[in-house]
Formats: sequence, C-alpha cells, structure tokens
Amino acid sequence: MPHYFITGASAGIGDALSRKLAQAGHQVTGLARRQDRLAAIAEDHPQFLGLKADVGNPADLETAAKQAEAHHGAIDVAILNAGIYTPVNAADGIDTALFDKHMQVNYMGVVNALSTITPNMVARGQGHIVIVASVAGWVGLPQAAAYSPTKAALIALAESLQFDLAPKGIKIQVVNPGFVETEATAVNDFEMPGLITADTAAHEIINGMASSAFEVTFPKGFTRTFRLLKFLPYSLYFKLMRRRTGH
Repeated sequence: MPHYFITGASAGIGDALSRKLAQAGHQVTGLARRQDRLAAIAEDHPQFLGLKADVGNPADLETAAKQAEAHHGAIDVAILNAGIYTPVNAADGIDTALFDKHMQVNYMGVVNALSTITPNMVARGQGHIVIVASVAGWVGLPQAAAYSPTKAALIALAESLQFDLAPKGIKIQVVNPGFVETEATAVNDFEMPGLITADTAAHEIINGMASSAFEVTFPKGFTRTFRLLKFLPYSLYFKLMRRRTGH
C-alpha cells in the first residue's frame, strides 16, 4: 500500500485526509505542531504515524521525513497541506510579522517539505506531490492580503514543478478548494457560498489524486463560477466582491 506523507494533519482537511486514507488501509504519516491531535488519530488508526513538526523549520521536516521512511518505507505520496489564515485589514496597518508568518507557513512550509522529499523521489524515478492551495490564489480577496498571495505563489510553484519533475516520473497536482468548514474559515464574517465540510473536501481530494488532472478544484459549481471572476474588468470585480462580502 502507498505511504502518504501529510502536513497540517492535526485539523481540517489534513485530519480528514489522514483518517480516510488510514481507514482505507494505507500507511499514513501526519505532521503537525499539535501532538495531542495526532495522538487522537493514531488511537483510531494504528497504521497512522503522527510526528510533531513545524513546517517552517526545515530541520523538523528533514527529521520527520527520515522517521516516516524508517517506519513506513519510502514516501509515495506527499500531500502538502499545512496552512494558516488570519484576516487582515490593511487600513489598520500592515503587520509585517503576520505577513511573514503566512509566507513562512503557507509557502515556505511547502518548499521546505519539497527540499526533503523530492531528492528520493527523483532518485527512484517515481512519486506523487499534491500541493493544497486555494481559489483565493486566483484573485485577491477582501481581508486576505496576507493569505491570498501565498496561495497564488503555491499555484505558480506547482506549475513550475510540473516542468521540472514530471519528466522524472513524479506526478504533480495542485488542489484549489473553495470554502471549506475549518478552524481557519470559522473567523470569516461574511457568507461563504458553496461551503463544504472538511470530510467532503478530503473525499474530493482523494478522488482528484486518482485522476490525471493537474488541477483539482471543488465544489465544481462554485469554482467554475468563481474562476470567471478573474476575467471580469476590475471595476466590476471590486464592486461585486464588496457587495457580496460587505468589505
């Protein structure tokens, strides 16, 4: 059975993915900072290995990858999912530390993981890397000045990796979900159309990973409509978003 390596496994999509994949009999290694959450998953699924790690710390990821491979064997699929979201209002000032934290976790957390796992995949001539971005990376959203740019960066990163790693036998996919019911989106103060549960999101990701699609998006009705926003004239886009979100 494949060995899945999942970052951000303690909550939301990462937790749901870990449980579903372990329930299906796969070997799963989950990384997160909250060890108690990982222990709870392991109690239900003995084949799940929970490792405390901060994706912003390259040394943590290097150690975790070695422990994962020692326990479950070579990493077949890496789902790079860890992320944070804090709403910001630039009119209140730019908190550079907060912006930097988003970049360190959401973007560099993926880069740090890639630096650890890709050499072995390239050497074996096979592997599967799944980068969890967001539709928030398609366009800038209200209150997302710290968050949206990190997701846009992840989308561009996945596109560039496709050129470099696909010829080496490594499958690259980027996941762009719509609104998912998690700890992060719970802080939003506006209606989130198409909101789905983390369990539903995990189901969609697992199905998407089995496909040949480079980009996996869901829920389809919402994401198809949302994608059109990037093609609107800016004057219309800003007006529409202010009306829908109140910002």
